[in-house]
Amino acid sequence: MNLLHANDVRGAYPASWYAETAPAPERFAPLKGAARADVCVVGGGYTGLSAALHLAEAGLDVVLLEAQRVGFGASGRNGGQLGSGQRLDQQKLETLVGRDRARQFWDLGEEAKALVKALVARHEIDCHLKDGVAWSGTSAASVRDLHGYADHMARQYGYDMEVLDAEAFHALCPSPAYKGGILDMGAAHLHPLALALGLAKAARAAGVRIHERSEVHDIQHGTPVRIATNGGHVQADHLILACNGYLGGLAPRVASRVMPINNFVVATEPLGARASEVLTRDVAVADDLFVVNYFRLSHDGRLLFGGGESYGYKFPKDIRAVVRKPLLQIFPQLADVRLDYAWGGTLAITMKRLPHLARLAPNVLTASGYSGHGVGNAVQAGKLMAEAVKGQSAGFDAFSALPCPRFPGGPGFRTPLLALAMSWFALRDRLGL
Repeated sequence: MNLLHANDVRGAYPASWYAETAPAPERFAPLKGAARADVCVVGGGYTGLSAALHLAEAGLDVVLLEAQRVGFGASGRNGGQLGSGQRLDQQKLETLVGRDRARQFWDLGEEAKALVKALVARHEIDCHLKDGVAWSGTSAASVRDLHGYADHMARQYGYDMEVLDAEAFHALCPSPAYKGGILDMGAAHLHPLALALGLAKAARAAGVRIHERSEVHDIQHGTPVRIATNGGHVQADHLILACNGYLGGLAPRVASRVMPINNFVVATEPLGARASEVLTRDVAVADDLFVVNYFRLSHDGRLLFGGGESYGYKFPKDIRAVVRKPLLQIFPQLADVRLDYAWGGTLAITMKRLPHLARLAPNVLTASGYSGHGVGNAVQAGKLMAEAVKGQSAGFDAFSALPCPRFPGGPGFRTPLLALAMSWFALRDRLGL
């Protein structure tokens, strides 16, 4: 089964609060006939749009092919958190790659946040960008770890985060589930689909030829590379694959290292004065559980709450029920609140929870596997691939050198093995281990 068509109406955004409140998207015509370009980008999410924009601004002729609509995938459905650093925290990175390289990836993470903020400002993208992401702990031990991490970041990286004990965190987020945490005001949150549509508008203005509803079904490698859709084909000197969890069979080498998984989000009815039962400041929150709960208030006063995962192709029939369970564990006081929207999305993870950037051929680059940290990582990966096409590959090479082992089990067994492992870690969360 093709994930591009497993859960959604072809050529339409899911019925999400994001799609309801985003600026009206421009429609781009499907590819018809033959086209020639310096670079062909496959995928119209953050990665592909950023790559296309930066290449066009450098004077290259770019065609972008999107199977559905720009921002259709995880870029238009995620929790909207622009986090600091990488998905793997700095202490774990130091253990994995050493302190010096870990510092390099911290700096790259800071550059990713700055890049997103600069693009929003330069292109006047109205995506409700606000500062502040809190990390919450569900146990005393977890809170000690978070406070220790804040101390480590202050001492080793000169990066300050606000340390919150149980009382202070409860004043910020009145949930009985949380025992304390830290607040990172250098991180941010935003409307993810509005960001994607803003990048698409900027790319089009820079000269990118965008074609929606143009699913790629065949790639013939060489110089030039030939990329075929049902409606036509593109010949290009360079190819960028920016498909993340929807890569499918276009690059088996990548697919063995990058696993698509599904995650789910709901939006409540507007809370009005009851918004203070969720948050007393306009920040986002992510907790310490293995299957992370993440939430924030929307600009119209709703709780946007993400929780629950699945590892097959199909979304559950009742997404509201799936997400309502963790929502009420975190906010039992909202049992009477209506859930106006519920949607799912497909992201992609790697074994190490770090992005997978790779050069598949001298003129073929790919980036994916952001593991829930894609708002910054994906936009930056697009820029790094654009630089690599132009011969400036230091940032791309740093990420491509990261370890990215294959998932065990092969194509037939890796999904059930992952589901078994995820279920075990979820059980540990429930048992408080």
